[in-house]
Amino acid sequence: MSPVDANDDRPSLSERERDILRLVIEQFVDTAGPVGSRSLAKDANVDLSPASIRNTMADLEDMGYLDHPYTSAGRVPTRLGYRTFVDELMDTPELSEVEQEVLKVKLARLVSDTDELLSESTRLLSKLTNLLGIALTPRLSTAMLDRLDIVPLSGSRLMFVLSVRGGLVKTVVLSFEPDLKRSKMDRIVSTLNERLAGLTLHEIRDTYEERLDDLPDETGLIALVLDEASILFSEPDEGRLQFDGTQNILSQPEFQEPDDMRHLIETIEDEDRIVQVIENLFEANPDAVGQAVVRIGSETDQEEMDAYSIVLSPYQLGDTVGSLGVIGPKRMDYGRAVALVENMAAVANRPADDETTDPSVPSFFTVPRPWGRAPNAVSGCWRMPAAARAVCPVPTTSYPLGDRD
Repeated sequence: MSPVDANDDRPSLSERERDILRLVIEQFVDTAGPVGSRSLAKDANVDLSPASIRNTMADLEDMGYLDHPYTSAGRVPTRLGYRTFVDELMDTPELSEVEQEVLKVKLARLVSDTDELLSESTRLLSKLTNLLGIALTPRLSTAMLDRLDIVPLSGSRLMFVLSVRGGLVKTVVLSFEPDLKRSKMDRIVSTLNERLAGLTLHEIRDTYEERLDDLPDETGLIALVLDEASILFSEPDEGRLQFDGTQNILSQPEFQEPDDMRHLIETIEDEDRIVQVIENLFEANPDAVGQAVVRIGSETDQEEMDAYSIVLSPYQLGDTVGSLGVIGPKRMDYGRAVALVENMAAVANRPADDETTDPSVPSFFTVPRPWGRAPNAVSGCWRMPAAARAVCPVPTTSYPLGDRD
């Protein structure tokens, strides 16, 4: 698990205080109710009287690790209590053999289909934690272009297919009237790849004019690329975030009141906010690939997220980074969440030097149908290879690679 900025000014704890804090949090996670000294005294691992436990809990409350919600109730953890538990007291359990087998069977067959892999990962994360499973696809403006292809379609349209390192694909359909021979189109495609392949989409977007403006253009195809470069090489505005398991997280005691339920739904439906939280998290932890990062309540720096915790682990696709994880109430089984999230992210991880592919899984282009967007650009969306289900709100038809001519 990736460390976070240490709270150097947090009060130091004795061994007894650490043990009591750990037991309070573990019991509170299990029961969702305030923890009293008498219930802790019944724990076989506690060799203290209720009075001694009560005094220790009072000290922890004075230091800010526990809170006392009602006069006659037991204690509950504060954000500082959870933070200390996660940083210093928590054991990260090994997944059971059954769970490891489930992950192997469910996910291994999807390794070549990143979109389906992430979708299944969020579903499993939610099912196994009763939290909200979330996945964020990489920001592709930093991805390096491997190859650009152009596929003629019916109705005077061309489909531009941008394959980037790591196995991600962007498709955009543009209107184009001239009827080009395939041989001419292939020569132009070869030239475009000579000029653009190996650059990031961000670099192409900033320099496409100087890189392409000197090319002869008797067909008008280069002019089309120049005119629509802002669409062809753009970052998608939405559709990067997917989540699963709303019904699971709403079963938690924290979301039984209508106002709490409504606030949760409003929060997770605000894609821009969630994406910002995730990206800010990993900007502050650039070396966290392969490790889970935990943010508790106000640590996200988003007031709307104060009631929630988030456990995420980044994964690599080529030179780009996405993330997998869970969102839930601050009362969650952090150890189990960390173990599951790190295992899921390890399956999805395919760094730039990993050329592993599964030849048994057919690849597809995803072709958006007309949707009435810009006058020349029919539509475009980011897609993962071997996926025939769109992630953007555009009806699609998928064609096997062998049918592209």
